[in-house]
Amino acid sequence: MSVLDPPGVAEDDVTAMLPASRPLSLIDGPDGERALDDSVLLELYRQLVRGRRYNEQATALTKQGRLAVYPSTTGQEACEVGAVLALDRQDWIFPTYRDTLALLVRGVDPVEVLTLLRGDWHNGYDPTALRVAPLCTPLATQTLHAVGLGRAARLRGDDLVVLAMTGDGGTSEGDFHEALNFAAVSRAPVVFLVQNNGYAISVPIGKQSAAPSLAHKAIGYGMPGVLVDGNDAAAVHWTVRQAARRAREGGGPTLVEAVTYRLDAHTNADDATRYRDAAEVEFWRRRDPVDRMERHLRERGLLDDAGVDRVRREAEEMAADLRARLSVDPSPDALDLFEHVYARRTPQLDEQRALLAAELEAVAAAGGSGTEEAGQ
Repeated sequence: MSVLDPPGVAEDDVTAMLPASRPLSLIDGPDGERALDDSVLLELYRQLVRGRRYNEQATALTKQGRLAVYPSTTGQEACEVGAVLALDRQDWIFPTYRDTLALLVRGVDPVEVLTLLRGDWHNGYDPTALRVAPLCTPLATQTLHAVGLGRAARLRGDDLVVLAMTGDGGTSEGDFHEALNFAAVSRAPVVFLVQNNGYAISVPIGKQSAAPSLAHKAIGYGMPGVLVDGNDAAAVHWTVRQAARRAREGGGPTLVEAVTYRLDAHTNADDATRYRDAAEVEFWRRRDPVDRMERHLRERGLLDDAGVDRVRREAEEMAADLRARLSVDPSPDALDLFEHVYARRTPQLDEQRALLAAELEAVAAAGGSGTEEAGQ
């Protein structure tokens, strides 16, 4: 074959890469025959309720000054809950700054999830132990890291899949396109999950892309694109599980677009009323993922009032623990500035650390607390 020859993908294969014209929906849509086990549906509901309460509590803590910022996922919890529960324990997650619920579902300590947003540490948990990369604030840069890890795993023969999460705004970044291209060429075991909540802060999706859907972008890189109802946790779970299975079996990456909506503002620093009206928000509120799952489970006889109360009490206990632990002021050690910068501290850092340590000791000997004075 000459380098000028086309790659030779069959027409049927190309067609199979295209997403459907409407998002896949299971719990109250026409695709319900792709059913999940009852136990999976109940766990999805439990995590949705827990995630909603986490969003509410974290937002309240931000208003109280306990967090520097909080990017709420109220309204789009189904994307993160459904996707993470579809993974195996050995799989990796590369989240954005908004994907706090993904960490919560994975089992990260609720307080450690918020450490970055509290402004205490850059990261509050061990990424290697939990197989969760640090929450990423720069848009889409983590997608390249995800592909690198997935590529390395494939070369080593490790049985793992990588979930690379981003928002619709992240798809406008060059890093996103480089990640998709590299993943497809190397057949890296990566599932790209785009949570399309309609806005990149205040920029609507129509000003970001002219494609029929963001999932349609997949075919340009040689991977399947799937469009899913992002407010249907069961549909997201089913879709990501299928994409992960394909990746695990050597089929390469998949781009999943979950169509959802952010009911709250971008962060506590944003005024969403300046760029969207109340009618739009109310339309999506009627498609609330928590309410939809509860209604579905009640209709199937899998959930009653007692079950709802039990799940809500568990979520309230989690919120109370989070509130109590974040109401305690941290006691930072100034010398931690020099930890975790490099795997091994450089001579220059050792010198700077020794200078600061000497200043702290001098201040303490003089009767001061040390931290404020040494930080001047």
